[in-house]
This record gives sequence, structure tokens and C-alpha cells, in this order.
Amino acid sequence: MFTEQISNFNKDPFVKVKGFEQEAFEGWEDITARLSKACEELEKQKKVIVLECYQGVYHDELLDGIIKAVNPDHTFLSHNCFLPENEIRSISHPDVTDHRIFGYMTRMKMDDLMDQDKLKSFVSQLADIEQGTILVYGHGASLICEKPDLLVYADMARWEIQLRMRRNEVDNLGISNKHDSLETLYKRGYFFDWRICDRLKKKTMTSWDFVMDTNTRNHPRMISRQAWQAGLEQTARQPFSVVPYFDAGPWGGHWMKEVCDLDPAMVNSAWCFNCIPEENSLYLKFGKVRFETPSGNVVFFQPRALLGEAVHARFGDEFPIRFDFLDTMGGGNLSLQVHPLTEYIQEQFGIHYTQDESYYLMDAGEDASVYLGLKKDVEPDAMIRDLKRSEKEAVHFDDTKYINNWPARKHDHFLIPAGTVHCSGRNSMVLEISATPYIFTFKLWDWGRNGLDGKPRPINIDHGSNVIQWERDTDWVKEQLINKIETVAEGDHWKEERTGLHEREFIETRRHWFTGKTEHDTGGGVNVMTLVEGREIIVESPGNVFDPFVVHYAETFIVPAAVGRYTISPHGESLGKECATIKAYVRTNP
Repeated sequence: MFTEQISNFNKDPFVKVKGFEQEAFEGWEDITARLSKACEELEKQKKVIVLECYQGVYHDELLDGIIKAVNPDHTFLSHNCFLPENEIRSISHPDVTDHRIFGYMTRMKMDDLMDQDKLKSFVSQLADIEQGTILVYGHGASLICEKPDLLVYADMARWEIQLRMRRNEVDNLGISNKHDSLETLYKRGYFFDWRICDRLKKKTMTSWDFVMDTNTRNHPRMISRQAWQAGLEQTARQPFSVVPYFDAGPWGGHWMKEVCDLDPAMVNSAWCFNCIPEENSLYLKFGKVRFETPSGNVVFFQPRALLGEAVHARFGDEFPIRFDFLDTMGGGNLSLQVHPLTEYIQEQFGIHYTQDESYYLMDAGEDASVYLGLKKDVEPDAMIRDLKRSEKEAVHFDDTKYINNWPARKHDHFLIPAGTVHCSGRNSMVLEISATPYIFTFKLWDWGRNGLDGKPRPINIDHGSNVIQWERDTDWVKEQLINKIETVAEGDHWKEERTGLHEREFIETRRHWFTGKTEHDTGGGVNVMTLVEGREIIVESPGNVFDPFVVHYAETFIVPAAVGRYTISPHGESLGKECATIKAYVRTNP
């Protein structure tokens, strides 16, 4: 038992949007009626309706639904403009590569996948039609008609796309490959498809007339552009939580099953992605309609309000802070790993900044530990030789010869700048606080085990050997990376501590212990926080600019830069008891 209390963890947080209840529609019947009405209201002899799609939608359902809604006289399908599959594979290969896991962030756009002669022919054919209702459908449909009479966007959540990939239900852009492995589908999505779709999304989003949530088969939701924009504007000016999702892994434990009230039938609860806006969804609530939208849309549409001027200037429309949980309670060690240095990730993968990170211990068993840094006088060639031998010959790698193993206790904080060999040991519950790039983990050794699919997990010793910082030995780690905690301010009922991160990392972390109301300020930059001690807290605005926001144990929440001043207090069952939060933000001053 990890807790004696009934879980109060909120797995389905939402932002209640005010004033647009009549502009949200649920189910095909309501959506068809609204789109039919919108077409009638155009009062033109020639009406052009465009339905633009994100990768991962169910085309059969969407096309059938939109045809019933607008009853077109002419239909143009954008996939007929795409280059042949072999050409798309050829031009995408430099980005997708032959590597099992890694590629290069593409610079391509949607029109690069299209045959320009076919595209011009479609544009010409459309222009020649003088009357009737015309439907243009598919990926890149908005390129065939850039100024339609009605533009509908069918959006998709990143996690749902991955689930559909696991079930071999969806193809990547412009090719027929739904039966490929998940690794292949995901890699192509991550490095190629999603970059292309996002570029077109950002170009068109202010022109959308309606936005569709297509994450539930045969039960879509739709809201107007005004409702969608109002929802994102409101979100970017109040505390909010994105929708966490949980997944199993070969090293996974069981702490989150209990504390976060998960399905006990889960194999394990290895991961919780609880603040990765590129991956997570955001629920917007319009009356009874709960609309799911990728939380990255807030970053795209409201970057300055969300991130703040200085952070936006540095990172653009990317959310630079990542929080997630790693659960090994009753499980096993994570893979021994290292993250690339900044120059390496830029040169090799086209990423602007790397995954510096830290492990904050939410909980720990008696034998919990963190593997961090190298032992003194390690000979690099010998360690790499032993790692490669363990991979090729399936022999045991003697981690005790090369890697430090530090005891870990609840509320310890281990700092992990890129280039540091590390992993969490078994019987630990880690809150990982890091920069956002999150698939660039070079696994060096995986303790001789396979993945949940029964196949060996990918090992990347060559990449890892290029970035390991060999001087980060026992003394250096002890001095630089473990529990570098100092009190920076305190009052009658509160104390603020700096817990990191390392000077090589751009994220600052502060822990607050409190039994009464504590004052905070975003300081012009976005804050990300988790309740790490206490049953329940409440976040409030001194000027009542947002509604009170309640947070439960282990929940993560975002406070946009635009919020400015806010307070946090124990609430409910935590009244009069000590609580603690861990806060992360981007350092903007020397």
C-alpha cells in the first residue's frame, strides 16, 4: 500500500469556457445540422467547403460525415494531388532515415508532398466551376483552395494518434503503411508528419470557421472558431492542467495505479505524461460538451501570454519545460542512459536544445537508488567495450565497476545535465523535470531484458559514447548534482528552497513548504508545478482575475506568464497541515 487514503487524483481536468455554450456541438447529427445551416447561410451560387485534416484521422468516417453535412455537387480529394508513394519516401528519407528510432526534424511543408502540376490542375478545375457546392477534403485541402467559403479543421490528439498506430489503423502522410511497426509509424510521425501538419495548422488556424475533435470514433465534437479561440485565450490566462496519460513499460511499477486511481488490470504504470504540451491534450468544457484539443494549440495561438516575452523570444512557439512521472515501485531499473549535448542534438537531429533533466523523488522504497555519474578513474574505452559486448553477446554489464549508485529518499532531488550517465533504480517514484525534447535518450544498457513486445529494446551505444562526459565522476556528482538545496526565503508559515537545476541547465526549480497562504509571481515567465506533499491545495488570484483552482496530490499544473501574481494555500483536508510544491521555470536573468 502506497497510501491509506482514497485517491483524489483528477485524471480528467478541464477548463470551463464561459459564454460559448451554444457554439459547441456533439455527435454527427448535431454537427451535420450546424454545417448544413452554415452552408445555407452563405447564400452564394458557388460555395467552396474545405475540410483540412491532421494526420491520424479516420478518413472513411470524416469524409462520409462531411458529405452528408454539405451535400456537395463536386468533391476534390487532396490525396489525388500527392506525389507517388515512392517519391514521398525518397524525399522524406533524409529526415526519416534508416535508423530504428532517430531521424531529423524535417523542414518540409505540406505542398512539398504534392505534385505541383496536379495541384495547379485541381486549382484550375475548381476555379472553372461556376455554381454548386464544392467539397475539398484531406491533408493539404486548404492548399487547393486557400480562401474557401467555409473552412473546417479536423484536429487530433497526439496520444490518440499513437494508440491508433498501435492498432495499425492509420497511415502516415502520403503513404500506405498502417501495418508497419509502431516504431516506424511513430518515428515518421514525430520527425516528419507532425512537423508538416503543425506548419499548415499554424498558417490556417486564424481562418478556421469550425474545429473538430475527432478523437472518438463515430462521436466527434465541433466548436466554432470564436469558441475555440476564446477557450485558448482563457486557458493562457489562468492556472490549468493538461490531460495526463499513462502507459506501461518493461521496468514499470505500481505506485501510480493506486495513487492516481488507475485501472488495476494495467500491466504496470511505468509512465505518466502529465505536462508535455506537444503530447498531451487539453479539455475545454462548453456547457455539457467536453472538447479535446492538443494542448500545443495553446502554445501556437497564445505563445506570449502563456510563455512570457523572454521565454517566447528564446524558444518561439515551443513549450520548453516537461514534467512526467517514472514509476519503478515494485518494478525494475530504468535503462542506463545518457542524453545528447546541445551541439550534438542540433547537428544530428535538428533540435534547438537538449534534454537536460532532473529526478525529484515523490516517494522511495527502503532500497531505492539513482544511478548517476561514473566512478573514479573509469577508462572510457574499457566501459564502451564492455557495453558493446553486453549488447552483442547478451552478457552482463558490470554496472558496479563503472556507475555510481546513490541511495534515494523521498524529496531528494538529483540533477542530470545532458552528457551525464544515469537512470532511476527500482522502487522509486520519480517526478522527472526536464527540458522538452524527450525521445532523444541514448540507451547504453537495459539490464538484459526485452520490451513488453518481447523484442530487444533499442540500444544506442555509439551515439551515447559521443556525448558521455567522462569527468563527471563520483566526486563531481556528489558536489554538483545531489540535493543542492538552499533556503532562499522564509516566513511564519512558509519556506522557499532552491533545489536546482545545475548551471548547465536553463530550468530553475523552487520548492515551497507551507501551512498557510503563500505568495507567488510568474515573473513574466511560465511556471510549472506539482503538489509533492499534502492532500489538496488551492491556487487563487489576489485580483480575482481567474477562478480559484484546486490541485490534488501528485497533480501537475501550469501557471501562464500572463497570470502574474497568485497565491497557494492548503485546502480541504490539508487545512492546517504542511504542504509542498515544486516549481519549475526558465531562467531569464544571469
